[in-house]
Formats: sequence, structure tokens, C-alpha cells
Amino acid sequence: MKTSWRSASLVASAAAVLALTTACGQEDAGAGGSQNVGATAPAGTQTIGAGADGYGVLGQGSATRSASAGRLAVSTDVEIGDLLTDSAGFTLYRFDQDTARPPASNCDGDCATTWPPVPADGVTAGAGIDKALLGEVTRADGTKQLTVGGWPAYRYAKDTAAGDIKGQGVGGKWFALDPEGKKAQAQEAPGLSTRKDPELGEIVVDKNGMTVYRFMKDEAWPKPVSACTGACLEKWPAVAPVATGDTKGVQKKGLMSFVRPDGVKQQTVNCWPVYTFSGDKAPGDTNGQGVGGTWYAVAPDGKPVGASGQ
Repeated sequence: MKTSWRSASLVASAAAVLALTTACGQEDAGAGGSQNVGATAPAGTQTIGAGADGYGVLGQGSATRSASAGRLAVSTDVEIGDLLTDSAGFTLYRFDQDTARPPASNCDGDCATTWPPVPADGVTAGAGIDKALLGEVTRADGTKQLTVGGWPAYRYAKDTAAGDIKGQGVGGKWFALDPEGKKAQAQEAPGLSTRKDPELGEIVVDKNGMTVYRFMKDEAWPKPVSACTGACLEKWPAVAPVATGDTKGVQKKGLMSFVRPDGVKQQTVNCWPVYTFSGDKAPGDTNGQGVGGTWYAVAPDGKPVGASGQ
């Protein structure tokens, strides 16, 4: 890698239902199968404001310029294991919409404001890091970005102190980098599981920790029917099928999948179709709760949490 780097702007131009083999109400042997940024910003990064879209927008007089990561180090987090940090102790991240073979970054514009790309120049490998895994990719604006195991590396603007890992799991697409360029995760989460929400109680979440919802206009018996079609599915994506064994804490009875009229396979909980919400940007968000009086988080037994008369 080069040993010097001149700061460059990172802002770039954003360029009919399939009959079920197991009847609803019976056990299925196996279903088919990113608020405000603090006053102190990471070393070499000026403060920005965070937008409602989860990517962030430039605040007045602010900019996104990143300093060299310097000598990379390995840090250990009790929940997600080993992860990479820069010389100042700030966590480095990867984006699921990028590619590693070949390396390519798909985070530009406002995205690159919230997730400043790490410059490739001046980076060295510290203890426990294979320098052969470090590389670079040329971004759309011509700047060189650090790659680890082929994956473009980023910092997160909301990490305001060394050791912060606030970007972990944001939008179900951003994850801390481990020393090999993989996602830093202690273990793969089940396809469906539950978590304790401080306001809603025990609710179902997907493998990324995103809240799962029910639509009150859907049907479950004698077979699942989804009333969410077209543009509705853009806001409320159907949860893909998961194997019965790939769940934890969710009622097994009625846990199955079905084929929608549009050909998409969708998971059910107690035979009710389930969805996530595009308005939820990070694990733990419940922004879809009560929307339109028809969308509610799902309890482990498939009931809608907080719905009137339920």
C-alpha cells in the first residue's frame, strides 16, 4: 500500500396459493427450505447529523473526511467476538450490499456520509492480522478504499468513542469486520427467535434481530392468505421461509410456509403470514407497531401484540 494520502471528498453521485402438505394448526415437519451524533467524532472525521433514512445527512458546515486507519488492531467484544479497529480504537465495518470478489463498494452519497470509507493508504497490519488480507478498491470518485478479505471497510459516524460498536447490525446489513474480513458475530442467529421488548413484551424477530409483524387484513384458516401485495410489499417485505429447527422460542404449531399468488414463498407463525417493516432501520426498532391500526408485532404464539380485541 502507499504510505501517504491526501484527503479527498467522499461524497459521490448517488446513482394462487399452493396447497399445504400440512394443515394449518398442526406442526410442520419443516418449512421450505440502520440518534444524533455526539459532539466528539471519530479521529479524522467531522461531525454530521443523522437523518431519518438511517444513512444521515450533512449538517451545516460539516463534511466527511476520514484519516488513515493506521495500524489495525484486533479487539474482542463479549457478544460478537473478535473485530477490527483502527489505530484510534474505532470499529471497522462491512456492508452486505458490497461485494468482495471482485471488491466493490455500493455505499456512496448520504450512505458514505454516515459510513465514511476507510482510506487504503497508510494502513498496516497489527498482531493477529494477516497483511495478505489487506487490499484496496477504487471508488467511483477515484479514491482508494481499504479492503479486508476483499470487503470494503468503513467507520460509522455514530461511533463517537473508541470501542463503540453502534453500527453492528444496523439495517440488517452492516456488521463489524473480523480479522479475516468476515462478519463479527459470536454465532449465527436463528431464522426466527424472540426478544424481550421493554414496551411490547416478548416478540418475534428475524435472523437479523428485526421485528416481525402481522397484518390484520390477512387470513390464516383454512389456509394462509396475504392481503399485502404490490406496493405494500415494498414497505412490508414478506419473511422468507425458515426451517422449524431454525427457530427459538417461537410456537411450533402452525409454523410453516406458503406460496403467495405472486410466487414468493412466505413464512407464517401459527399460520399467520409474517413480515418485517422497511421503516425499522436497526435491531430493536418497532416503528411498524400499530401502523394504520392494522400492523402489529407478533407474539411467540402468533397473536398480534397490542391489537384491540385480540
